[in-house]
Amino acid sequence: MRIQLEKPSLKREEEFIAATRRSRRFFAGFVSPPSSSLDYREYVKRCRSSNCEGRLVVSLESNELLGVVNLNEIVRRSFQSGFLGYYAFSPHGGRGYMREALQGFLVEVFGNLSLHRVEANIQPGNEKSIELVRSLGFRLEGLSPRYLKIAARWCDHERWALLVEDWKEAKGGSKK
Repeated sequence: MRIQLEKPSLKREEEFIAATRRSRRFFAGFVSPPSSSLDYREYVKRCRSSNCEGRLVVSLESNELLGVVNLNEIVRRSFQSGFLGYYAFSPHGGRGYMREALQGFLVEVFGNLSLHRVEANIQPGNEKSIELVRSLGFRLEGLSPRYLKIAARWCDHERWALLVEDWKEAKGGSKK
């Protein structure tokens, strides 16, 4: 393991904002992470609520911030589900860090949080993200036109989902 997952905190605020700003081109309309002190503080506060779990992806070697994984809109009772979001900061994309992060995060989601289903909504053109969730055992469920507003425009998204039973069968996300 090259990474650790850390709960968002104010001690990472400056580093997070700097990483977001240097990654603007890298995000290219796929994600709009917090980019101001106010936005970051709201993110940290949201991650402390009962319907959100957020983690910063941090290098074990350098303690550098590599990316983010979030589970948003967690619904309990008979639903036991949430929406997965994730992104790497530039220049760390494409190096396998997010795969490691998601594998570890899914252990928490299906273990400690006892969820039944995780859904990832991904723009059809985001081939690397689609390949990532597919490699972790997620299944394509369909297309949601104009599903999510990113960078001031409504974007189509594919719905990818992973059930706890399928995750267990794939041995904790090792399916390729």
